[in-house]
Amino acid sequence: MVIFLFCFSGGSTFGALPPQSLQTKATNDPLCAVDLTARTNVVQPAGTRRMIERLTKLREEGAANPERTGFLNEELAALLEKKLMEAIRSTNIQEAFAYQPQWAIQLLHSGNSEKALRVFAGYERNAEAKGMILAPPVRRELLLWKAMCYLRIGEQENCLTNHTVESCLVPISKNGVHKLPRGSQGAIDILSGLVAENDNDLDAEWLRNIAYMTLGEYPDKVPPKSLIPPHVFDSDYDIKRFPDVAGGLGLDIDDLAGGSIVEDFDGDGNLDVMASSWRLNGQLRLFHNNGDGTFTERTTEAGLQGITGGLQMMQTDYNNDGFPDVFLLRGAWFGAAGHYPNSLLRNNGNGTFEDVTESAGVLSFHPTQTATWFDFDGDGWLDLFIGNETTPGDINPCELYRNNHDGTFTQCAADAGIAVTRFVKGVTSGDFNNDGRPDLYLSIRNGPNILFRNDGPATNGGKWKFTDVTVQAGVTEPIFSFPTWFWDYNNDGLLDLMVTGYSIESVGDIAADYLGLPNKGERARLYKNNGDGTFSDVTSSAGLYKVLHAMGANFGDLDNDGWLDFYVGTGDQDFSTLVPNRMFRNVEGKYFQDVTTSGGFGHIQKGHGISFADFDNDGDQDIYEVMGGAYSGDNYRNVLYLNPGHGNHWITLKLEGIHSNRAAIGARIRVIVDTAQGERSIYKTVGTGASFGASPLRQEIGLGMAKNIRAVEIFWPATGKTEIVRGLMLDHFYKIREGDDAGTLWALKSFPFPSQTAPQGHTHAHESAGLGQ
Repeated sequence: MVIFLFCFSGGSTFGALPPQSLQTKATNDPLCAVDLTARTNVVQPAGTRRMIERLTKLREEGAANPERTGFLNEELAALLEKKLMEAIRSTNIQEAFAYQPQWAIQLLHSGNSEKALRVFAGYERNAEAKGMILAPPVRRELLLWKAMCYLRIGEQENCLTNHTVESCLVPISKNGVHKLPRGSQGAIDILSGLVAENDNDLDAEWLRNIAYMTLGEYPDKVPPKSLIPPHVFDSDYDIKRFPDVAGGLGLDIDDLAGGSIVEDFDGDGNLDVMASSWRLNGQLRLFHNNGDGTFTERTTEAGLQGITGGLQMMQTDYNNDGFPDVFLLRGAWFGAAGHYPNSLLRNNGNGTFEDVTESAGVLSFHPTQTATWFDFDGDGWLDLFIGNETTPGDINPCELYRNNHDGTFTQCAADAGIAVTRFVKGVTSGDFNNDGRPDLYLSIRNGPNILFRNDGPATNGGKWKFTDVTVQAGVTEPIFSFPTWFWDYNNDGLLDLMVTGYSIESVGDIAADYLGLPNKGERARLYKNNGDGTFSDVTSSAGLYKVLHAMGANFGDLDNDGWLDFYVGTGDQDFSTLVPNRMFRNVEGKYFQDVTTSGGFGHIQKGHGISFADFDNDGDQDIYEVMGGAYSGDNYRNVLYLNPGHGNHWITLKLEGIHSNRAAIGARIRVIVDTAQGERSIYKTVGTGASFGASPLRQEIGLGMAKNIRAVEIFWPATGKTEIVRGLMLDHFYKIREGDDAGTLWALKSFPFPSQTAPQGHTHAHESAGLGQ
């Protein structure tokens, strides 16, 4: 086959298609694929069937028009190959030049790394034969693409096919070293040439260091001038190793980016797992915790077969029946091509779910991945705010749905003054001024963020109003941001605010940040609540002024010391963004320590939905994370990091609202304990955590070296009353109902998980033909 020369056009030197697509073709992995024509003995309700029909139609429309998008990579590769062949037959060399680079890139994005590499190699041979001299930037980009082909081959043959629990954890240990070295070695050969030409090429230097790690040759064989010193990965504190046990539990779903929920969906006291995948044929998965160290998939039995897609989701109890429901968000990042419906999945209390989006009145068609459930009007019923994505020429106002108390909702964002038309990437709710009304914070990509203060009903007609107080509060940055959350990181009874940056020119910006060099990456912000309606930027003094480049995020207490820690899933759609996910430990509310390496959290695959949860009922929090990227070939296995325990005390509280919403979302908890140093207060607010990933609604609270629990104070949001509960013991589970002055002991059984297990083998079909063609 004749390989034609490239035509360099478009935003990228190689003219790659824009990232505004939906991946719809399923992989060949039985863990990922879903046959929507299959029939089971589960009869799905009409609402569920209608949603499945909508999703099926959207998939068909997307497959018929793959050029509208940039993530239907198999379809795009096939289409571009067809157009290239047509151009060759018609001897239209200019068209052939235009299609060739796009085809090669889509082959790589679809996981066909071998074929992509052959196309790039053929290009080089023909360019040389015709005496063409590539401009230096064009040649560099070509070589980086080839290096990424080799790196992805290494990942496919080793991290996926020969997967171990140490795979892709930076710095890579001997148990994570690639058994098949050709991919990483091929990348090193190319990257070494680039570094030889420019020893300031941080992209090439970073990727070469990673490649040497995969071969077990880091740091010894890395040329000294190009070495990323091992000390930059050192932890500030030894948090102890959290082994990945997802494989032995069947929770290592191999798919693309998505959301995670860890919640007790059936009320048996054991935390179940729900995981989504953003591609429209990515099956939503439900795993039941059997309470004995095993899980059983219940997707089909729950009536969820055919409910697909969704980059993020969170649980709620919108109808106050005591059973956690689920809200699934779709269409993010796709612009005008992402007008997909969200799904409200009602938990029927019998192990099944029903899609009630349409009957509940929350059916809309806007690109989004972020929402928050909060009782904004204090009537004891949870309302819904959705942050939609507006792009040039495609206006998508944010939505506020007021709960009508009968299973339906009424849209009222415009009346409330929050029908924002921005590119919203994260939203969080919390009562930052402790006036009893939950407020909203919106994380905006490419613009100032927005803090809305909930001012209650106005005098003119009683319409509820929110006021933009961002500037006076001092919380506009970062300009390019993504996940966000309210939390009381310093235990002073005031909600603080965290929002992470999300913008880099290339992976070299992250390398520069590790090395302490200037870079163009957007940095995180930690805002401390001053208690007067303003916040102070304490990012630098807290040790967090870093280029985290975070997508997924959540917080919890790793060591039960009573101070909230956080974890971020890093990366973006670019295959070269091979950077560690990051974990930070809170040091008494003063500053944060990077504990990524010591805990084994530094996964370089792309991280998304994150949940902190006590899976085994032993009193400490484990971490579940959905892995995988955006392109159809960027799949990876989800992980579950098992907490090794740290000897501190804890208490778990499941609150039940009576006048307040039954899930108690927004209730404020103060645990007062006695310690050797005197009285201490620890604060938590009931919710699912940060804006990308969902932790359980039961509150798992670390108490450090407390001697006893003096009292627990609970502020109930609907009544505004604070109730005091006494007589609670350390290291126990309790249920507390609104209005009761005593807790009910909740006798949950702990159980062991396998400490280190992961299956070998991988069922994705990847081309493995030779490179010569």
